[in-house]
Amino acid sequence: MRRRDLIAASIALPSIAAGTTASASDTPAAGASLGIAGLGLPIISGGRIRNYIFVSLRLHLGGSATPESMRPKEAYLRDALVRAGHRTPFVVEDDWTRIDTAALSASLMRAAVPIAGRGAVTRVEVISQAPRRRTGVGGA
Repeated sequence: MRRRDLIAASIALPSIAAGTTASASDTPAAGASLGIAGLGLPIISGGRIRNYIFVSLRLHLGGSATPESMRPKEAYLRDALVRAGHRTPFVVEDDWTRIDTAALSASLMRAAVPIAGRGAVTRVEVISQAPRRRTGVGGA
């Protein structure tokens, strides 16, 4: 019985810490967002993979989207972004250690419409970028 109580408490704890309860309404709180961390995107130049950049993103939600309703769609959003990164890399000219954040944001905003619905994601914020290799300027 104690084990069951601990499991129930651990499930309820994140929602209590976030300031929500099971009886909260389905409308998102102002500033609702969903974090996506550890997403590896390729840097492709001259037809070759030159580096990988690991990014952390924050999706700002709108409409009726909540973090709970968007969490199951996270894998689809990740997949869409990685596929787009291979098709049209988010490369900054002459720098293989960072990505073009505007291109990444625009791509994910377009991909989010068929996955989550129009207006579910209002803005994509790149929180951090960590290159696998810290050197590598184009032509090097």
